[in-house]
Amino acid sequence: MTNNATLFAGGLVFDGINAPVDGQAVLVQDGLISKVGPAAEFDGFAGARVDTAGATLMPGLIDCHIHICHGAEANPSENLEKLSHSGIGIRAMEHARRTLEGGIVAVRDCGGKDYIDLDVRDALNAGRFPGPVMRASGRMICMTGGHGNRWGLVADGVDEVIKSVRSNVHKGVDVIKIMATGGVMTPGVNPEDAHYTAEEMAAGISEARRFNKRTASHAQGAEGILNAVRGGIHSIEHGIFMDSECIAKMIERCVFLVPTLAAVKNILLNRDKGIPSWAVEKSERVYEVHLDAFKRYIAAGGRVAMGTDAGTPFNLHGANAWELAYMVEAGMPPLDALVAGTSNAAELVEPGDRGVVRAGAAADFLLVPGNPVDDIHAAADRTRHLAVIKGGQTVSGSVQAIAA
Repeated sequence: MTNNATLFAGGLVFDGINAPVDGQAVLVQDGLISKVGPAAEFDGFAGARVDTAGATLMPGLIDCHIHICHGAEANPSENLEKLSHSGIGIRAMEHARRTLEGGIVAVRDCGGKDYIDLDVRDALNAGRFPGPVMRASGRMICMTGGHGNRWGLVADGVDEVIKSVRSNVHKGVDVIKIMATGGVMTPGVNPEDAHYTAEEMAAGISEARRFNKRTASHAQGAEGILNAVRGGIHSIEHGIFMDSECIAKMIERCVFLVPTLAAVKNILLNRDKGIPSWAVEKSERVYEVHLDAFKRYIAAGGRVAMGTDAGTPFNLHGANAWELAYMVEAGMPPLDALVAGTSNAAELVEPGDRGVVRAGAAADFLLVPGNPVDDIHAAADRTRHLAVIKGGQTVSGSVQAIAA
């Protein structure tokens, strides 16, 4: 065993799937988890040790829905228009650093501006700047006048949708995002309206699959959700107006829901701080409907992956982990919320071997006090985090490695 190995032992270990357990130890070497097993198996280990007594070592969290170019101002799109491409890129790197320091080790960006998000992704994944591993969708695909049309690729009809998918594939995106319905943050559109027809949605999704690309759909109204699910979508983003048919179809086809409860919640918590009145009005209209749909979905056994929509009004980069608490407040069991933020999210985003604590996985950890199943705020509130570790290196907080 080389002298760069570190053993984490003494506290609980949450592997990203099962309830936290005591008596386990985690050996890290060269940025990877070398071994996980009963602490007794490491008797005589001669390297550095980190005592995690009174804490839980868990996988770093994964946020499946952010907008790294947006700054969470009262009107993010309006502010984005004032910045140059270089200014947006610099600010995006700041957002990435805050996100990592908040316990998020991987993200999926669900819509940037002019493919700046792809340059940010490449820089982060190459390790040139501190931040999470990133997957990106480039320019979202929307209809004329549809949600996201200010920054998206506008496409009408099957042929144009297919061409837009190909354009994004050519640019090098990781995921194709298609806007199935209206939304809250675009003026003049109704979140309940289906924007693309079933044929247009199916064509775009099929073309993405042909190039082995994952697909995500901004989908809030029931008709649009069904169009996306029947077309073969991998994840439904938001799902505000899911009805019983939507829920049944999503479960039947193993579609993930990325609920982004933080988005509307933060608008309502800050409604008097300059957010456009039309966005506040729509948020007030959908909030309780969204919570009810989420409760019915989890009660039916639907699969959830954590996502926040960070970058939308007052939905701050770096505060992403609060989504865990919001899901629990809405009725999700704490262990299920932790799974949604780790192994489930990793299955959807595919950020390398992350989201789990097992041999061979990246040593990307969040160390939190106590047991987060008993107190979800231990993981949700970044001020309580003891340490964030990426690739075996502490990036926020502190751990004391004591040589044997």
